[in-house]
Amino acid sequence: MDAEDQDVFREFVANRSTALLRTAVLLSGGDRHAAEDLLQNALVKVANRWHRIDEPEAYVRQVLYRQQVSRWRLKGRRKELTVAEPPEGAAGGDGTGAAELRLVIRGALARLTTRQRTVLVLRYFEDLPEAEVARMLGCSVGTVRSTTHRSLARLRALVPEWGALDEPAGPDSPHAEATGSQARGRPTTPAPPSDDHRGDASPASAGTPVEVRP
Repeated sequence: MDAEDQDVFREFVANRSTALLRTAVLLSGGDRHAAEDLLQNALVKVANRWHRIDEPEAYVRQVLYRQQVSRWRLKGRRKELTVAEPPEGAAGGDGTGAAELRLVIRGALARLTTRQRTVLVLRYFEDLPEAEVARMLGCSVGTVRSTTHRSLARLRALVPEWGALDEPAGPDSPHAEATGSQARGRPTTPAPPSDDHRGDASPASAGTPVEVRP
């Protein structure tokens, strides 16, 4: 990577890493440290292929998804046990606003299995169609639908305050917070390789950019 490419790459990281970290936090079940590792690995891959990538943000997101998919594939048929505690106010809350609800939903996502969480993030926070999710997860569209149905039922049970997860998201919804206002293109470069990652942990908040040296 020459000096000019390094400057452009650093600008990309400065401008987009916060939004990308939000997605990584959702995928990792709220584990901030795991999310930062997930994003760091993805940014390193982008840095190594920078001159061949037309849509760097789309490429980073593909790497994030594939790393997360590798996590639950690695677990195979073992039954996942989620150990995160319920977020404060998740039960019996009085619904004091969109910001509080976002935190509750984020905590509830952490209590799903890795596969359930990945499917919901890809479908509802990243707006990927069922066929694309099925392709990425290596399963049938029917499996995506059934997993989505079970995951939504579980999430609604955890967060009864939000009964419209399958409705289009508004500007104050968790969907809007997670994805931002920028539309995402599909990567025009070959699909990035998949990687393994560490297991889930307890929820944490997201917010600061991740630094990476090209």
